[in-house]
Amino acid sequence: MLGEGSVVAMIAVKDLDKAKDFYTDLLDLNQVDENPGGITYECGGGTLFVYESPAAGTNKATSAWWGVDDIIGVVSELKEKGVTFEHYDDLPGAHREGDIHILGPMRCAWFKDPDGNILGVGIC
Repeated sequence: MLGEGSVVAMIAVKDLDKAKDFYTDLLDLNQVDENPGGITYECGGGTLFVYESPAAGTNKATSAWWGVDDIIGVVSELKEKGVTFEHYDDLPGAHREGDIHILGPMRCAWFKDPDGNILGVGIC
């Protein structure tokens, strides 16, 4: 049933132009479409759709996640661009090395977009 369909991560934002600056320019995502409803990005084998909504930034959990091969390099590059990383020192079984959380074999880092949506990168 749903396991055969493609899934799209969807992130609500308050200002599409401001979001475009963040997702296109700062995160360097590949924009493949833009219409009055939102902007579509192609990310690896998946899709991210960013759209305007008055509910933007109300999710208190991770909205989108990117699997990466070089977590140290990605975190370093994003920090150079001005991204501030979140620190979750109360995660059970985790410890942190700088901005990277270590959870067994997982290496994870989280940051927020301009609307406060939580985004993550990591090695699982």
